[in-house]
Amino acid sequence: MICSVVTKFYQHILALVFAVDEVNENPKILPNVTLGFHIYDSYSNPKMAYRSTLDLLFKSHQFVPNYKCDTQENAIGVIGGLSSDISSCMADILGLYKIPQISYGSFEPEVNYQLKLPSFYRMVPNEALQYQGIVQLLLHFRWKWVGLITPDNESGERFLKAMELMFSKNQICSAYAERVQYNLHSSGSILNMASETRVVLPPFLKSKANAVVIYGERAAIMWLGVALRIARMVQMIFPQYKEVSTAKVWITTAQIDFTLNIFQKQFRTDIQIFHGAISFAIHSKELQNFQEFLSAVNPSWEDGDGFIKDFWEQLHAFLQRISFNNSAGDEITLNEHGELASGFDIRNLVTFPNQSYARVKVGSLDPQAPSGKELTINEDRIKWIKDLAQVPPLSVCNAYCPPGHMKKKKEGKKFCCYDCAPCPDGMFSNEKETCIHCPEDKHSNKDHNHCIPKISNFLAFDDTLAIVSTSSALLLSLVTALVLGIFIKHRDTAIVKANNRSLTYILLTSLLLCFLCSLLFIGMPNEATCLLRQTSFGTIFCVALSSILAKTISVVLAFMATKPGSRMRNWMGKRLTYSIVLSCSIVQVGNCILWLATSPPFPDLDMHSMTEQIILLCNEGSITMFYSVLGYMGFLAIVSFIVAFLARKLPDSFNEAKFITFSMLVFCSVWLSFVPTYLSTRGKYMVAVEIFSILASSAGLLGCIFSPKCYIILVKPELNNREQLIRRK
Repeated sequence: MICSVVTKFYQHILALVFAVDEVNENPKILPNVTLGFHIYDSYSNPKMAYRSTLDLLFKSHQFVPNYKCDTQENAIGVIGGLSSDISSCMADILGLYKIPQISYGSFEPEVNYQLKLPSFYRMVPNEALQYQGIVQLLLHFRWKWVGLITPDNESGERFLKAMELMFSKNQICSAYAERVQYNLHSSGSILNMASETRVVLPPFLKSKANAVVIYGERAAIMWLGVALRIARMVQMIFPQYKEVSTAKVWITTAQIDFTLNIFQKQFRTDIQIFHGAISFAIHSKELQNFQEFLSAVNPSWEDGDGFIKDFWEQLHAFLQRISFNNSAGDEITLNEHGELASGFDIRNLVTFPNQSYARVKVGSLDPQAPSGKELTINEDRIKWIKDLAQVPPLSVCNAYCPPGHMKKKKEGKKFCCYDCAPCPDGMFSNEKETCIHCPEDKHSNKDHNHCIPKISNFLAFDDTLAIVSTSSALLLSLVTALVLGIFIKHRDTAIVKANNRSLTYILLTSLLLCFLCSLLFIGMPNEATCLLRQTSFGTIFCVALSSILAKTISVVLAFMATKPGSRMRNWMGKRLTYSIVLSCSIVQVGNCILWLATSPPFPDLDMHSMTEQIILLCNEGSITMFYSVLGYMGFLAIVSFIVAFLARKLPDSFNEAKFITFSMLVFCSVWLSFVPTYLSTRGKYMVAVEIFSILASSAGLLGCIFSPKCYIILVKPELNNREQLIRRK
């Protein structure tokens, strides 16, 4: 058997030699069979990989592609290569001859889809899972400002593109992307000393990013180790750099054991600079049934292509059904792409003062786990580097916003670098740096870090405004009742008879009910009060205004009827006044019935007008009908005012129009000021404004019309006679 290895790392050659020796020395594994191998060097060059692969297949004393001359050797399988570029070149050649190629190197996700040849097998998991695990690890520790160190080659560029894409999808920023080249003769360029007093530090030492992802190739880790050593030397020489922290959390895509060994031998450097590093290692596994497979083949080892082709087919069949047991005892197989369907162990590097170290498993990455739960981590087992300010460390562009604040973008900066601004009213934030709205029944507290329940807002009976309004309504109702009693007691006197006694009783009764209906606006709204508030107020006020209009028209008709030959006497009498009151009132009653039938008022909650309170109110149902009722009242008031104003110059003995004119002026002033005030207030103050308007306008009518009459009846009874009423000035 000839096993060919195309590799650029010496330790892999040693591992192969050791494995072959172990098999050959154990007669139970391959009895009467001795394994051999050929080693070909690709010189880390894809072009040379093509040539080395062809040499492996066809070269003996002379090289003729596709022909085998003077050789008895047949390659039955190839191991390699470590990098994606070399493996791709090898697969182009080996795939033509269906020779099994087994790779155990690292591949970028986008390259995996280019290597779907039936003869290509990978003994490591898909790196896309590893990249996802790195992102999940960063999110787990809330590391949003992350450094990247990669080799300066195509593989490193592909890694950077993949990580930048995944970072942007998960709200993570790269603080820097360091592309490095390393060899033993270039370490002096890592830290560039521009002068004896000034040192240019690499980005990973100047950055606030405490989490640094190192892409798998060991050259990057070697470069980093040298850079850290030189940085510590610089800190000893230049005092101004003593505050620069070299304590970072190194996240590697491969184990760094061998690198540490080389590091110690070549540079005799303290490996504790890598203490606390977190690496992704392939699940440990054990190959099953390989010995049975080799025994079952039982080759005759005769020359000829027939046997080789048959062996290739058997080897392909075995590799396609190969299975492993991971460290947890779970069976792992190759997937449909010839890739190992396994995960990664997450290991923490722990170093000791005697320059020894241990790798401690602190978590795992399982591709078979439910979405979002692929990563498991045990924080208690992680040993962080001692120089960190806190554990787990922060790795952010700036400090997290405190509760009650939100991120505010800095112009020209990455989204991970931001200012903090307080949350607006009604919003809060706790630990997510994003302000969100409180539920409708809650509001944010003073610090905007949590929500508290809103309090109810309505004009309760124990409220100061309610007590004042109730007292005023009851007092004015009592005064109106007294005035009505006075007029009933003195109903046969001249001043009561002269001004249409029946209309006076209707007006006083409606004013009494107006004062009392204001009490419907006090207390918690319910279905009954919401239905009665506006409709009863609109109807009762309309009756009062209709009575005043009828009084005014009666005064005008009475004066006109005194002229000789006037036909107005035919219109005088109670029938006209009752008709005016009834016709004007019935229109308002119709409006209210239509309102209740189509869109009646109902109890409602207003959770948005006030930040800290829920307003309990009566929703008017139809705003159009509400303002129609108010508009009709205003129309009657204006008509009464105009008629009374035109009749103000009639002789005083017959005239009540001057008092009505002034009362209508007060009434209209109150309700004109009501509209803007009502619209500009909220909650219980809106209700208080309407109550005040009802009481003020009703009191204006009562005082302006009936005060002079009560004065004559009670204080100047000698003027309350027929002779005084018909006397002309």
